[in-house]
Order: sequence, then structure tokens, then C-alpha cells
Amino acid sequence: MTPISLLARKIAGETMRNALASFCLMLFVAGCAVGPGYQRPSITAPHGFRNESVITTNSFADLPWWEVFHDETLQGLIRIALTNNYDVRIAVSRIEQARAITRETRGQFFPQLNFAAVAGKGKNVGAGNTPSPTGITGGAFAADINASWEIDLWGRIRRLNESARAQLFASEEARRDVLTSVIAQVAQEYFQLLAVEDELEIARKSTNSFGQSLKVFSQRLEGGVASKLETSSAEALMHSAAATIPELGRQISLIEDQISVLLGQNPSPILHSNSVLGTQVPPEIPAGLPSALLERRADVRQAEQQLRSANAQVGVAKAELFPQLNLTGLLGQVSPELSAFTSGGATAWGIAAGLTGPIFHGGQLRAQYQQAEAAREQFALQYRYAVLRAFQEVSDALISYERLADEQAEQAQAVNAYRVALEMAMKRYQSGNASYYEVLQEQQLLFPTENALVQTRLNQILAVVQLYRALGGGWNN
Repeated sequence: MTPISLLARKIAGETMRNALASFCLMLFVAGCAVGPGYQRPSITAPHGFRNESVITTNSFADLPWWEVFHDETLQGLIRIALTNNYDVRIAVSRIEQARAITRETRGQFFPQLNFAAVAGKGKNVGAGNTPSPTGITGGAFAADINASWEIDLWGRIRRLNESARAQLFASEEARRDVLTSVIAQVAQEYFQLLAVEDELEIARKSTNSFGQSLKVFSQRLEGGVASKLETSSAEALMHSAAATIPELGRQISLIEDQISVLLGQNPSPILHSNSVLGTQVPPEIPAGLPSALLERRADVRQAEQQLRSANAQVGVAKAELFPQLNLTGLLGQVSPELSAFTSGGATAWGIAAGLTGPIFHGGQLRAQYQQAEAAREQFALQYRYAVLRAFQEVSDALISYERLADEQAEQAQAVNAYRVALEMAMKRYQSGNASYYEVLQEQQLLFPTENALVQTRLNQILAVVQLYRALGGGWNN
């Protein structure tokens, strides 16, 4: 390589280093970022949840889900769902998308390097190609690396990165919310399955009970001490109770299919032990402090991250109103002949700084800024609404749990009383001291009451599940 070529490369290298040093200095000086800094909206949290008898700092949601749901079958189903559920897997893929967007936005902090190479030959060409005199064949050979670098004077790139990071955090909170939702859905469907199976057992018992009454009435009819009315009434009630068995079986199959979908599996029966619905309610469910709910609820945290992203977009829109400073550089080889391409005289380099800014856009940039401010206000309202809805869900679950506990106690006493009444009515009928009407009446009152007790127990355990979800429990384990 010729001394001239070496000198040119040295000059180009020193120039690029000086430009890089100047850029770093400007980047250090340019520390301002236009737009508002983020501040969490003020929230007036209640001192305690409505209908909460004792206010404690510990919360029911601090328990891992396997300590809330003691059923081993349910625990196994939840573990499968947390691994295979499609909503969970979709939420994870959205996190990966948001993480890639964050990396893409962060890349704007660095210079953009590109290369270009061209080789051509022509005669009487122009209009973007290598010009040559008329009648003369000419060539062009060039190769270079060019760089462009935007100086983040007004924090536009920093605000873009802030917005992208907030969206990433929002997607992570969305995944946590999905985990909480999946845990609650699996538990709800499982308890629904247990409840319908209890109702199926009651239907079978009632069918057998009416069948036994029919048998007694038939024996008395054969003995001439009863009428056809008694046997017909008992037979009608027996078949009416038996007709509910296929419907309950249908409901069980549908619930099993729903659980299978939550598990990410094809519809199939759910194998489970003989779990008892009435033993699923935990003894204590402290709600904790309302202020802690804002840090625990994934949907509230997601709404806040979306607000943070919208707040950063206001800064991005405001920065668009100011000029942009860009550094550009080029280093390469240019020659009209391939034989001279590697000579020192073919070296080409250049460095420039460009300032661009808006003058008149018909109000477009101002409208974009106003739209960003309106969007920030929207997400601020959504955050406040998410907080308010969280307080409501906890309050509703607490009220439901306490009221249903009282209702269950009364229902249990009613069932016990009807069972005693049915037993006494049958004994009185067999001894001839009561009519068949008393027996059938007590049977007709007992079995609906037993079903009502099952439904009350189900509603109470579902209230516990809803409270656990409303408090934000489950996802962190």
C-alpha cells in the first residue's frame, strides 16, 4: 500500500475518533428528556375491607395455592394446567414479543452501520448511473461502510425505551394475572364437578327412597290395605327423580371436558378420589390491608405499567416538536477503474452532522402530542378503575363467604330435621298411624333441601376461590 494511502487512512481514523469523542461529550451534556416524569396516581384506599371483622397485616393471599387447596387431586390438576394451559403459553409468547421490541428500541441508542458496494460499466449512461462522455465506455467501482447516529438531545429515544420497558413489564404482569386466573378456574371447575357428583348421589338416593316407598305401598296394596293412588304417586316420584340422573351425568361430562381444556388436553374423564366438598373450606381467611392489594394484584400492576408506557409516549410525541441532530460518516474505496480500486488514491471518507426539524406540518405533530396526552389520561383512569374493581371483588367475596357460612349452617339443620321427619313418617305409616301422603311429602321436602345444601357449600368454597384470586394470591408460587 502506498504512503499516500496509509496517510489517508490515518487521517480518516483520527477524524472518526474525534467525531466519536465529540458525540460522547454531546450525549453526556444532553441529559434532558422532555415530557412529564411518571408519578403513580393518588389512590384513596379504605382502612379495611367492607364486612371484615378483624383487620390484620397478614393476608390469605400470602399462602401458596397448595396450602389453600388441600385436595391432592386438585393440586395435581393445577400443576398440569400451569404447565400446559394455552392461555399461559400465549402469555409467555407475548412476553417474548415485548422483550424483542425492547431490544429493538434499545438499538436506537447505538450507531446504525451499513455497507454498500457497486460495480458497473456502461456507455452514454446517466440519471443515477456513472456518467461518461458520449461514445466512451466507462466504469464505476465503489465499496464503503457508512454510519448514522441520532443524538438523543431531547430524550426521544430514552422515552421510547421507557415505554417499551413498561410494556414488557405489563406483559409479565399479564402472565401473572393469567396464572392466577388459571388456578382459580381449575379450582372452580373441580369444585363444580364435586358438587354435581354430590347432586347425582342425592338423585340416586332419592330414586331408591321413592322406590322403597313404592315397594311398601305395593305390598300394602296386595294386602288390601292401600289404594292404587298410593303406588301410582310413589312410582311417578321415583321416575321423576330417576330422570334427573342422565342430566347430571351430562353436566359431569361437560365439566370434565372444560377441565381438560384448561389442562391443555383433549376432552377426557377426570380421574379423582372421593373428595368431600364440605371439607374444602379453610378455617381462616384474613384479607390483609387494602393498601397491600395494589402491590399484589397482577392486573393492577399491569394497568400501572400501561400507564407508565403511555406517560413515556407523551415525551416521545413532545420530542418530535424539536429538531433532531444526526451524525453520519463514510469510509470506503471509490474508483472508475477496477485496477485502481486498491490504490491509495481510491480511498474515500466523509463525516457530517445534520440538523432537521419541523417547520410546518399542518398541526399533525401537535395533534399527535395531544393524542398522547389523551391516551395517558385514559390509562390513568383505567388504573384507578382497576384499583376500585379490586376493592369491590375482595369486598364481594368476603360478604359472600360470611353470608353463605350462615346459610349453610341453617341448611344443614334443615336437612337433619327433614331426615328425622322422614324416618318418623315411615314408621307411622307402617304402623298405620299416618297416611302415604305424609311419607311422600317428607321425601319431597328432604331431597331438594339436600341439593340446596350442596349448592350452598359449593357457593361458599367458590367464594373462597374468588377471594384468593381477588387478593392476588397464587401466581408468585
